[in-house]
Amino acid sequence: MSKAGVDQELIRQLAALLKETDLSEIEIETGSLKLRVARQVGQVTVPVAHHAAPAPAAAPVAAAPASDATHPGALTSPMVGTAYLAPEPGAAPFVTVGSKVTAGQTVLIIEAMKTMNHIPAQRGGTVTKILVDDGQPVEFGEALVIIE
Repeated sequence: MSKAGVDQELIRQLAALLKETDLSEIEIETGSLKLRVARQVGQVTVPVAHHAAPAPAAAPVAAAPASDATHPGALTSPMVGTAYLAPEPGAAPFVTVGSKVTAGQTVLIIEAMKTMNHIPAQRGGTVTKILVDDGQPVEFGEALVIIE
């Protein structure tokens, strides 16, 4: 791929952010562009960014994990971190499958850079799936909970 097709300044900014935040990788997907910047043992590696090819018209139905991420009731992770289903170890979880939630109610916590971030339900409804385990690492945009 030519340099004209990749935003070199964006790659430099992401590499600097990796170093500044001590993260091991950052991945961004916008439209048909997918960019992943990863760091290994003190060096920054930048895999080649690629444009996703459009799916053929007769493409098979996507697998179940992809449908969870695109489900209209999916609550997705706003950040990279570690998901916690309860306010503290040994406490009751914020929600369970079948729980009724209201918009703004805390559903789980994501710890990022030693900060506990309460993740609220973006809409009211019933929790039909919890897609992460307590203490599981999560990525930006990953589906966490399905609320219908």
